[in-house]
Amino acid sequence: MSAPADAPSGRAEAPSGPAETPQHPTEEPTGVLPGTGAGTRRGRVWRHPRLRWPKRVLLALVLVLLVPSLAAGIALRVNYAGDPGPGTATRNRDAVWLGHAWVDGRKKDTDVTTLAARLRSTGIRDLYVHAGPLEHDGTLPRTAYPRAAWLIAAVHHELPGVRVQAWLGDALASEGPHGLRMERADTRQAVVGSTRQILAAGFDGVHFDFEPLHSGNRDYLSLLDDLHEVTRSRHVPLSVAAHQIDPLPAAHAVRGSLTNHPKWWSQWYFGQVARRVDQIALMSYDTALPMESLYGGYVAQQTSLALEVTPESTDLLMGLPFFHEDDMSHHESAETVTAAVRGARLGLSRTDRHRDRFGLALYVDFAATEADWTAYREGWVR
Repeated sequence: MSAPADAPSGRAEAPSGPAETPQHPTEEPTGVLPGTGAGTRRGRVWRHPRLRWPKRVLLALVLVLLVPSLAAGIALRVNYAGDPGPGTATRNRDAVWLGHAWVDGRKKDTDVTTLAARLRSTGIRDLYVHAGPLEHDGTLPRTAYPRAAWLIAAVHHELPGVRVQAWLGDALASEGPHGLRMERADTRQAVVGSTRQILAAGFDGVHFDFEPLHSGNRDYLSLLDDLHEVTRSRHVPLSVAAHQIDPLPAAHAVRGSLTNHPKWWSQWYFGQVARRVDQIALMSYDTALPMESLYGGYVAQQTSLALEVTPESTDLLMGLPFFHEDDMSHHESAETVTAAVRGARLGLSRTDRHRDRFGLALYVDFAATEADWTAYREGWVR
């Protein structure tokens, strides 16, 4: 931002005779050009003392806001530089989120055949099929997934070894009056009951996505402990979608105090969630970043932060944007599959290149283009 000029473009004529002592600051100095707030003494511009401090404060505010942003941008761009290490390719632990049409009757046998043909040449092992949402009290209507048995049987026939997980969740009442209240014990118990119900329908696991879920929420950790007992007894995976990790220390706390929407989780909290599940998918999109290189650097950073605290026994998946929107939180020209894949490979290369339990998760099937699938295959499946 260019600062406004303080001095007039033309020089005021210097007064003849000896220079006088400047008048009291509360009085208009002589030799002032109209509208400038400045006068001259011996050809030098004299500024009203009262106008100096507001400009200094404004400059300080600009620097406080601009300098960290510039530094963060440079850091992300540097983080996107270099080449991913060898061997950073699919471990055949990838996943894709599928819309509700797969279990409500809109999809047919031919759709499963087409899906299977697309997925056979990839590293996708898990399908997160939307089978909810949960009611605000934690219950799940049985009418929400009438064609689940058909889908599970068809996928098992066409894609042996691929797991069909039920994608459940709800909006939380953490930032408004409406939504699921995680702090209520009876609601958490109802979610556990819904999990038993959906697994009885034949799903190969359950994948939860609760938003917005604030960092440090102990009720969520308690719920995961209870859910894991259920899935472990059935020998199926417990999977969750996770918020992004603080890109700067305590970023979630600062943003939360300013907006009541913390957005990020602390790295410590991410690790606590990861220890309680079999699979965690970090939703590394909706970043509001304006450039592809910045977004790719951000994904590389998020990958490293997540790898540092995810135990070896848990699958870590980095979510890719298989959708196209342009709004304040997501710019499709910046958040590309190409940048996300490269960023994930860079983070993996630098942090834990030989980690086996790592993959990519693609969000979401009904919004994906051929270009998205091609970028995923060429950048990661290779």
